[in-house]
Amino acid sequence: MKASFAALMAALLCVERVASLACFSCDNADSNWGCMNIKTCDDSEKYCITKYFGGGIGEKHKQSISKGCSPSCPQGGVDLGLVALSVKCCESSLCNISGAVSVKGSSLILVVGTLASFLYIFGAKL
Repeated sequence: MKASFAALMAALLCVERVASLACFSCDNADSNWGCMNIKTCDDSEKYCITKYFGGGIGEKHKQSISKGCSPSCPQGGVDLGLVALSVKCCESSLCNISGAVSVKGSSLILVVGTLASFLYIFGAKL
């Protein structure tokens, strides 16, 4: 009896409680400040994910940020100057705090692309 009790106690002491992943969560927020809700993920969801979409020029520039839990990690991004899309993921609780800023539209890329287009068009006519 004492041996089985000791074995049971040893087994209980060796078992760790597994905590569920927690991620910041929002749908189509205008800014990262709108994405501060916390969601506990399902057991099948192993990643926190941030999706960013931005487009437009100057005052007409719009952006959308969505965050949450995901069972897979479809990470990637595209920046075309006028339009940018980014998907970032991570594997620890509350790690998706950033707004996936590494792929936001760049005015410099837009200006350089426009100048290169003008030089090509007007250079061909000379």
